Amino acid sequence: MTKENLKGFILALLSSGFIGASFIIKKKGLRKAAAASGVRAGVGGYSYLLEPLWWIGMITMIVGEIANFVAYAFAPAVLVTPLGALSIIVSAVLAHFILKERLHKLGMLGCVMCIVGSVIIVIHAPQEHPITSVQEIWSMATQPAFLLYVGSVIVLVFILVFLFAPRCGHSNVLVFTGICSLMGSLSVMSVKALGTSIKLSFEGKNQLIYAETWFFMMVVAVSVITQMNYLNKALDTFNTAIVSPIYYVMFTTLTILASVIMFKDWDGQSGGTIVSEICGFIVVLSGTILLHVTKDFERISSFKGSSAPVSPSLSTRLCSGNGELLLKYNNEEDVPSSEEVCLSRHELY
Repeated sequence: MTKENLKGFILALLSSGFIGASFIIKKKGLRKAAAASGVRAGVGGYSYLLEPLWWIGMITMIVGEIANFVAYAFAPAVLVTPLGALSIIVSAVLAHFILKERLHKLGMLGCVMCIVGSVIIVIHAPQEHPITSVQEIWSMATQPAFLLYVGSVIVLVFILVFLFAPRCGHSNVLVFTGICSLMGSLSVMSVKALGTSIKLSFEGKNQLIYAETWFFMMVVAVSVITQMNYLNKALDTFNTAIVSPIYYVMFTTLTILASVIMFKDWDGQSGGTIVSEICGFIVVLSGTILLHVTKDFERISSFKGSSAPVSPSLSTRLCSGNGELLLKYNNEEDVPSSEEVCLSRHELY
């Protein structure tokens, strides 16, 4: 591992640690605020804004995001992006000990898979070509192959936003998450370009005098706002346990694809090394999905106390929205069937 890759790797690890811990701190703050005011944030309460513990969690998350931003300036996206899965491990482990949220054995296996996959990716991470100016990044961004990718992304996003979102955005989880993932891949490329420009400026090579730097900054703003807008819509419409793994898989895959096209991350690597990276990536994805599936299983099982129902099928969770239809049966004698839940969901629209 090169010195630059090592810096990016350490920053990505710190980012995952801070972000994973922030989820737990914020949840503790939300519980404390809800206990004090009697109104939860999920039903419109804002008392958590007066809770110091919630703000500590928010500051911790911001520190983690800054570390992630800087990591892209030192290491390729092929290395940094998949390591984001480690924040899920930190969150799951801390939740087990601090929030007393039981970590299922399959969840533990998912954690191990994420770690093993991350190690494989780190070992076979490509050496990034040294960049000396933002104009060099601009030449990479304007090469025909990447322009074709950007054009394809823009066309797909417009189709999803104006054609599919109004028709089936609230019934198909892939619409909103697809928009988030496509825009997310462009935001990461722009973040890497912007981060590299800032790093070069701190090294004495001022890049703020170039229009390209400000263009990348504008792209970051537009893509991140669009990405967050549709991610919120996805989380508000569908079950988090199904949105999170699908979004992670699509976002990470498209980001790596964009990085390979723009920055030529795999140039100079042998076929065996590339295959090893892909295998490591697949292991991380599998571990991430396993963690979320077991988390969903534990939540559904808790509805009936000692008598745990069978974990719902994928189609049931796709139709269950943000969980309100399942939750309303919590205190009733019978839990509805998969067909009843889906039918109730469709009746809302």
